[in-house]
Amino acid sequence: MSLPHLLLDIDGVLIPFPCRDGTTPDTHLRHDVLPAGRDPADPVAVWLNPDHGPILREVIRTGLVSLTWCTSWRQDAATVIGPLLDLPPLPYVDLPHPRITTSHPRGYLWKRDHVDAWLGGAPAAWIDDDFTSLDHIWAAERTARGFPTLLVQPDPGIGLQPGHLTAVLDWVRKSGPPPPARPGSSGRAAGDRAPR
Repeated sequence: MSLPHLLLDIDGVLIPFPCRDGTTPDTHLRHDVLPAGRDPADPVAVWLNPDHGPILREVIRTGLVSLTWCTSWRQDAATVIGPLLDLPPLPYVDLPHPRITTSHPRGYLWKRDHVDAWLGGAPAAWIDDDFTSLDHIWAAERTARGFPTLLVQPDPGIGLQPGHLTAVLDWVRKSGPPPPARPGSSGRAAGDRAPR
């Protein structure tokens, strides 16, 4: 049986959004990074909390979940952001590049349909700062169909807190073992890569 997925967003979760005055939490350090295809003369500034690396590595060490990136950073999550937190190479959900002007073009998070297809029948906890009430209804309906689903929504100005991960691990322990995989529903997509 496969482990439940722990889907992890980056912007608003690991990289907090600045306050109105442009400040970020004192716990976060600035890094200038080069996502794939970015001009080296034009790096992107990101702020990361170095404490997130050890707590995420501890979550991995529990063996209770399969940590998977679920972010518009796509493969750059594994190649750019993960190494800054000293995380091992992790798979990612290969999300498309939608042409949208809002995160909620249909009233719910744009990633959701892609995540739903990627998961198949796998249980999952998903940490993202941008869920709407329709996403929470989706998670409840998915759980009712026998596919346990937990949504965790950090404050995007503060980001991920240890309590969020504690809630995920407690939920996994209470949910029991994952259901057996259904034939033909591996819950994998092209962007899901084995660790390197």
